[in-house]
Amino acid sequence: MSSVMIIFLNSILQDWQVNKETSTKSRFILLMFRSTKILGNLPLPFFSKFYRILYQFLIEWILGVDLPWDTQVGQNLKLFHSHGLVVNHETIIGMNCTLRHSTTIGNKMLQDGTPSGSPKIGNNVEIGSNVVIIGAITVGDHAVIGAGSVVVKDVPNRSVVVGNPARVIRTLNTPLSLMNNELHQASELTSVSNHSNTDSLYK
Repeated sequence: MSSVMIIFLNSILQDWQVNKETSTKSRFILLMFRSTKILGNLPLPFFSKFYRILYQFLIEWILGVDLPWDTQVGQNLKLFHSHGLVVNHETIIGMNCTLRHSTTIGNKMLQDGTPSGSPKIGNNVEIGSNVVIIGAITVGDHAVIGAGSVVVKDVPNRSVVVGNPARVIRTLNTPLSLMNNELHQASELTSVSNHSNTDSLYK
């Protein structure tokens, strides 16, 4: 096998292993996303355009996941319950991030009628279901966004945020190499749909 083919396979399969516990659908979506990022940029106008249209038809129209092929996404993206996801193509997502269903990440309309920038998501970020993250904001590394949160301001590194508008309720101080029950407890917020319940976890 040629080195070019090995590089290609490694690129399109970079999310395969981390999604072994999610679904075949998630694996397929990310396989198509990574391959379109490469094949959609080939200097072959007809083929590249056809592949981008195929991706849009299969992933956005059929499967209901709006993850534009040109979005900048780091390796090891994990998708749980991959439907109803909407991501603006100007969004930047770091490495080892987790996204869940019915989540929107994108821009907003400013007072002058122009669109804002889109969020920049750091590395190792856990995002719960039904989350909205909008505007030219930054979500720091190792942050946990609780289910149903509306994030309109920057989120510091290692912060746990919940609510509408989202607020910091806890800071994770444990180094990544030593993360244990503390991070596990915080990540449980991503599966909780009621804000009053999430608050009670850390009162």
